[in-house]
Amino acid sequence: MTVRAIRGAIVVVEDTPACVLDATQRLVEAMLERNGAVGEDLISMLFTVTDDITSVFPAEAARRMGLGSVPLMCAREIPVAGSMPLVVRVLMHLHTQRSLTEVEPVYLDGAESLRDDLG
Repeated sequence: MTVRAIRGAIVVVEDTPACVLDATQRLVEAMLERNGAVGEDLISMLFTVTDDITSVFPAEAARRMGLGSVPLMCAREIPVAGSMPLVVRVLMHLHTQRSLTEVEPVYLDGAESLRDDLG
C-alpha cells in the first residue's frame, strides 16, 4: 500500500444545505467507487468551496456518510476573477495499491471543464 491523493470537483445547483450536501455526497461516493476505495482506506479529506457557497460545510456530507472518524477540513478557494461559481472541490488522501497513473480524479455536473487534460 502507498499513500495517494485523489482530486474531485462538482458544481452545485444552488447554495442551499440540501444541494451542497447532496452534491458533495455524490462526489465523495464517486471518488471512492471509481478508485476502489472504502472508508478504512482514507487518511484525510480537504474540502474547498467557492466564495458563493456559505450555507453549509461540505464535510458534513462525509460525516453523514459515516466518515466522521476521518480527519476532514473545509476551506475557501482563492476568488480568482472569472472562475467557475458554485464549486465544491475535494482532495482525498488514502492508502491504495493503485499507481499514480491509475488514480482516477472525478469531476461531475459541469466541473469537468475545470480539467481540460481529462478529456
